[in-house]
Amino acid sequence: MSNRQAEIAAALNVVPPFANEAALVAEVDRRKAFIKQTLRNAGLKVLVLGISGGVDSSTAGRLAQLAVEALREETGDSAYRFIAVRLPYAQQHDEEDAAAAMKFVNADEEVTVNIAGGVQGLDAQLDALTVAKPLTDARRDFVRGNTKARIRMVAQYAIANANDGLVIGTDHAAEAVMGFFTKFGDGACDLTPLEGLVKGQVRAIAQYLGAPEKLFAKTPTADLEELTPGKPDEDAHGVTYQEIDAFLHGQPVRQEAYDTIVRTYDKTAHKRRQPYAPE
Repeated sequence: MSNRQAEIAAALNVVPPFANEAALVAEVDRRKAFIKQTLRNAGLKVLVLGISGGVDSSTAGRLAQLAVEALREETGDSAYRFIAVRLPYAQQHDEEDAAAAMKFVNADEEVTVNIAGGVQGLDAQLDALTVAKPLTDARRDFVRGNTKARIRMVAQYAIANANDGLVIGTDHAAEAVMGFFTKFGDGACDLTPLEGLVKGQVRAIAQYLGAPEKLFAKTPTADLEELTPGKPDEDAHGVTYQEIDAFLHGQPVRQEAYDTIVRTYDKTAHKRRQPYAPE
């Protein structure tokens, strides 16, 4: 393990590889306990999470549902509940996967908010996207993709506020190291139950919890850009999740992958810290 690998892994609280199934189960129990304690500490009883159809939100959602079920059983208080939110932009291209994810999560309550109207309405009001500074189609598509992520989080917080609840995030170490989230979009939340896990560990937990293979083995995609629908995360990264996981666990990776990960981590540092302020 290089010094940079060790430094980055420590900064992201990376969980070591699971030694066996008992270690995996212990980690699942620790994550559920964290969710329960976070709710108790906040004095609240509702959790909210957007379910996309990918393994990350499916795993976080199922953990949340199990946590509130445990709280209901332990306290006898039926007010504890989890709200799973579908947030499509018009028609979601992997609708079948999203439906499978909702079935797997089996939330107490399901809500659907189509964000297309909100995103398009905001676009129409922004000169930067229309008149003042004409953008290339690719750049406009990228900007709109980030707007989608932020509008989705606005919707989740509106639902959480209306129900006196907390919003769950799905960030984990393999995305954090690449800065692969929208600042103040999917990067905004109240608790991150997957923090420190690498992608393979998230998949392993999903499989342990009973997710269908189509979910835990699905090719990850943020699916924010309309010009490249379903674009795999790994195409955007320039490295595979297997290489990212190996890097974070201190294992050897090819030099090109090592350089890409370190360079991207340094470039996206601003996403992982609080806003800059005078010292």
